[in-house]
Amino acid sequence: MVLYFYHILEKNTLAHLALFAVALIYAANFSIAKIVLGGAYIGPSAFIVCRVSAALFLFVVYHAIFVKEKISKEDIKPLFWCAVFGVATNQLFFFLGLALTTPIHAALIMTTTPIVVLLVEAFMKGVKITSTKIIGILLAFGGAIFIILSGKELSFNKQTTLGDLFVFANAASYSVYLVKIKPFIGKYHPITINRITFMFGLLMVLPFGLLGLQNVSWHTFDIKIWSAFLYVLIFTTFFTYYFNAWAMLIVNPSVVGVYIYLQPLLTAVIALLAGSDQLEWNVVFAAVFIFFGVFLVSYKKKLQSR
Repeated sequence: MVLYFYHILEKNTLAHLALFAVALIYAANFSIAKIVLGGAYIGPSAFIVCRVSAALFLFVVYHAIFVKEKISKEDIKPLFWCAVFGVATNQLFFFLGLALTTPIHAALIMTTTPIVVLLVEAFMKGVKITSTKIIGILLAFGGAIFIILSGKELSFNKQTTLGDLFVFANAASYSVYLVKIKPFIGKYHPITINRITFMFGLLMVLPFGLLGLQNVSWHTFDIKIWSAFLYVLIFTTFFTYYFNAWAMLIVNPSVVGVYIYLQPLLTAVIALLAGSDQLEWNVVFAAVFIFFGVFLVSYKKKLQSR
């Protein structure tokens, strides 16, 4: 059945569906992860170790059964640096930043990711920044900011400033990862790449979260906490990295990055479906900007792929 739909749909369409799934998973993750972290069931660094360990286990099992692909020796060092930027640095800086700043600040700063990706692509790979991409990113950026700031107030102090810097370091680090990982996407299976990067990533984050893991009271986890915990481990880590890597077989990193603008919109939609919010004109207004912006960023790539 899966193969049947794969042949019917264009690869470009499937890539965008995968990226939409990633945005949806992250949008739900904001509320789900808060159930675990907000209740102080596990510390941020220990949580990261669990995320990376669980994802690595799944990548290793999947690779051993279905892929069985080897990495060339000359690619090990570049993939190590991909792990530095895409697994260890970005996750550690995000959780450190989120502990010091507010969710509003973090959400605003994360919207810089597609812009940074575009600049990194231009600097490292010589990719031309077209006017269409710039307009698309600005439209999607404006729509995302409009949703995030609607009815919210910003406040600044020394603590939030440091947290903001950490979150921006996370966004910049992940942007570099999206560009650096691209050359390996067509060379190796996405599972093979993630297996290597998460193996290196675990070695890097383990010293930060090992002590925290020893202090976790696992017996206090009820069904709700375990469900939220496993969602973050499986969906927010394993599936998001796999879908992003697979999508980059077809689209540029800038297209992958711009999908971050869908997250605040999908968060609002989830809140509406859950009955915890009401539909307001600002959500509809912002949705038009975001979807049109995403379309513009990916439009030329779609034409080239035909």
